[in-house]
Amino acid sequence: MNPSKYFYQTIVVIVISICSFLFFKTFLPKKIFTESKLNSKNVVVDSLLLEAIAEDSKIKIKDTINFSTIDYEIANGVKFPTETFEEFTGNQYLIPLFEKLYQLETNKTGNVRIAYFGDSMTDGDLIVKDFRMYLQEKFGGRGVGFVNITSESANSRISLEHEFSKNWKTQSYLKVKKPSRSFGVNGHVFFANDTLNATWVKYKATNTKFASELNKPTLFYGSSKNQNGKIVYISGDTIVKKLSPNANLNTLTLSEGNLKGIKINFKSADSIPFYGVNFDDGKGVHVDNFSNRGNSGLPLGSFDITTMRAFQQKLNYDLIVLQYGANVLNYGTLDYSWYERKMTNVVKHLKECFPGVAILIISTADKATKYDLEMKTDSAVIPLNTAQKRYAIKSESGFVNLFTLMGGDGSMVKWVEEIPSKASKDYTHFNHRGAKDIAALIYNQIYSGYENYKKMRVSQKTKTITKKDSTLLIKDSIHEE
Repeated sequence: MNPSKYFYQTIVVIVISICSFLFFKTFLPKKIFTESKLNSKNVVVDSLLLEAIAEDSKIKIKDTINFSTIDYEIANGVKFPTETFEEFTGNQYLIPLFEKLYQLETNKTGNVRIAYFGDSMTDGDLIVKDFRMYLQEKFGGRGVGFVNITSESANSRISLEHEFSKNWKTQSYLKVKKPSRSFGVNGHVFFANDTLNATWVKYKATNTKFASELNKPTLFYGSSKNQNGKIVYISGDTIVKKLSPNANLNTLTLSEGNLKGIKINFKSADSIPFYGVNFDDGKGVHVDNFSNRGNSGLPLGSFDITTMRAFQQKLNYDLIVLQYGANVLNYGTLDYSWYERKMTNVVKHLKECFPGVAILIISTADKATKYDLEMKTDSAVIPLNTAQKRYAIKSESGFVNLFTLMGGDGSMVKWVEEIPSKASKDYTHFNHRGAKDIAALIYNQIYSGYENYKKMRVSQKTKTITKKDSTLLIKDSIHEE
């Protein structure tokens, strides 16, 4: 046996292998590990997204909007400065929200309510929990807001303990085009159609700041010919309440005070559509988390206008937040004009459903993909971000460029590799630490816009116009009108 012989053979094999790799590397795609459409257990796709992608995405609509600079018209006596496309925030379109916050802060009366729609990025109340907390710290308010009857993320939610029986029949706007009854504002409708087994839902408060109790629990349900339905729950004593499903949308207050927990049993309630339970103290700011894994945002276009206006009459939203993107990336194209067009129509529809309510678009966050054995910002992130900004401008909505705020190109890699890390190893989703930071970034931009609004509001309101020698003069008053 000659050891040197085998040594030289090994060296030759290694050299040949290296040369072969360098030769074939030129024919390999830069993205070594091509991502599937389901790149994580939390990223799925809704049916409307698949249909939109299958459609002819080459439809071109001529833009009549100047995207280079965005000039605004005065609203409530205030006009934010002209913005370029790159710096666009659309704060002008958030003036209705800013004015409500101003009245809340100065007069300590009224309340502000926000509907926060998202995908798996806000699953389990991630981001939204902290965003809610920041607002309630500044403007007051208690409670976690509107909570579904059932939820796929119930086990991971830390702002509320949520359990339910397994025999609920659920319809979601991600999977059903024509529900047996209209979807609620949460995009779901639930039925307790099992007449043999108990159907129930249970909520319990945690030690979450500003949500350590279940504030004034109120059940939301729809119309039905069934007049025999009732609920049974324990609040000190065993309480039985009859359901009256006569209106398109009905509410039933379960307690005027606050509870630590409640388990609701549904009796003879088949065919009655249920939506969820709301928890808030009626003061300050309240934020409802309507997250759905796999949501592209397109299903919101299927909302029934009459039903949504009924929800608006009960809940009185001042802002609708749309945070999407994770489920829209990586479909073999960098042209997102189809998504821009579709989502412009979705926002238009939401404005019909919720007249006068301000809308805020939050862009896709950074996402990293492996290129040439190195994790880098995915090539689809910036094109999608641009499309989201364009539809925000077209639909006259506010805009948060989350990609830029978190650091821009390569930032997701940094968030993952920080010690302790702020994002998951899928290089897409934030963990609890990262979610809190993201919530702060979003809140800070909104609050900055609000502070600027207050300054301009005072400036505008303290100006009086007088006429002297046929010349209009603007003179500052000493006090606000």
